[in-house]
This record gives sequence, C-alpha cells and structure tokens, in this order.
Amino acid sequence: MTEGNNYIRKAQYENIQLSIHMDAKGHVLDLDLQHIDQPEPARPAITALIDHTLLKPEATEEQIQTLCDEALEYRFGAVCVNSCWVSLCTQLLQGSGIKVASVIGFPWGSPVTAAKVAEARQAMQDGASELDMVMNYGKLKSGDYAYVANDIREVVRLAHKHDALVKVILETAVLSEEEKIIACLIAKEVRADFVKTSTGFAGGGATVEDIALMRKVVGPDMGVKASGGVRSYADAQKMLAAGATRIGTSSGIRIVQEAAGQAQNSPTAGGY
Repeated sequence: MTEGNNYIRKAQYENIQLSIHMDAKGHVLDLDLQHIDQPEPARPAITALIDHTLLKPEATEEQIQTLCDEALEYRFGAVCVNSCWVSLCTQLLQGSGIKVASVIGFPWGSPVTAAKVAEARQAMQDGASELDMVMNYGKLKSGDYAYVANDIREVVRLAHKHDALVKVILETAVLSEEEKIIACLIAKEVRADFVKTSTGFAGGGATVEDIALMRKVVGPDMGVKASGGVRSYADAQKMLAAGATRIGTSSGIRIVQEAAGQAQNSPTAGGY
C-alpha cells in the first residue's frame, strides 16, 4: 500500500498485525500494532439441537454454573435443570439467546396436577421458557386417560399464556407400544409442543425404535426429543435420522467435539 511517496507493509501472525510505515528509501517511519478479532470457529449445526442437561439431585451450584459456562462456550440451544436452579441459569445466560428449560413433576410424574402447575408457574417466573413435564405414567397405565390429558393440558395452557414450550416426558422404558401410542396421541391432542422419551431415572433411555414410533404417531409438525442414553455423535445422528428434533443429554460436549472431528476429517470439509 502506498501513501504519496511513503509505503505501508503489513505482517500478521494469528491475531497480531504489524503495519510498517516506510518512506521511499525504505526507512521505517512508524510501526502500528493491532490485535485483530478472529471469527469464532464454526460450530457443528447439532449444537442448537442439544439441551445441555444436569438433573442429578446432588448437583451443586458450582456444577450448575459450569453447565451454563459450557452452554455459552459451545452455544447449545438450551440448558435443562431442576426448577430450583432456573433463576441462577437465567442470570448466567442472560442475553445469550440460550434457553432455560425446567423439568416439572420430575422424575416420576406423580405429583398432583396443582403441584405441577405451581412448579411450572414458578419456573416461568424465574425465567424458564421451556418446560419438560413428566407425564403421570402410573395413571396412563391404569387406563385413566382423562386424568393424563387434563394433567398435561393444565400445564400447557399456563405455559402457552407465557409463550413457553411444553415437552411431555413419556418414560418410554416403562410403557408398552400401545401405551406409547396413546401417550403421544394425548400429548398431541392437548397441544403440547414436544413428546420426549425419558427422564433417565427409570432404567432406560431413548431408542431409535421409540423415536421412529413417536414421530410416526405425532406427525411432522410436533417436536420429538430424544433423551436418556444419547452419549455420542453417532447416537445423536441415529436419533435425528429417526425423527428427533431435539437431543437431551449430559454428553453434549462430547457430541459436539465428535461432530467437529468428523467434519474436519470429511472429504468435503473446508470447501473441497
């Protein structure tokens, strides 16, 4: 670059750029040092589909803070926590665009409807915009479908008044195929936003077969969340291929790292 009879030469290493101002004879007149902002490396598209999750009852405040730090670093779509931690997560994630999801009636789904509604109301007041509600699967297995429908409906009505989403956790590991179908039909009929496989606390998790069945029953427009036992990028890919639109996992970092590694090793990576 030239400025009159003077010249500017630039040298750069990583984010450090040196501008060297010289006269026509090559004498250095001045040096400018700049630190250039580097664009963030592209994240695998799967990050936005992950609910970064910590639901262990013994989870500490420090662990919840770490969960949120990780969500910010990896740009997960949401964090999913027990309702007592919603307020803290809302503070830590404020302005980031990362959603806070609270479980409701977790993990057994057996609290009375009024208790679930109260927990949902408090969670939304504390900043939750998504509610992962455990269906009362004991009532479902008893054939009391009206109770199950009303239980879900009351939480959905409240949530939608506050523009929050409801994901209904079916606990597929304890249901027969017919019960899974009935549960999906009920959740769809009362206008829940998602059906979700599992809490991870009932001895089983998401399977490809269950995700495929749930997608077939609810159709193309309702969300399906795979949760429980999704621990690798390969697991996540299988769930998404079967019809999942959201992944709930405590292994989100591993999944993203594996996804990035596969992208780097792909023949098409880097524009080739």
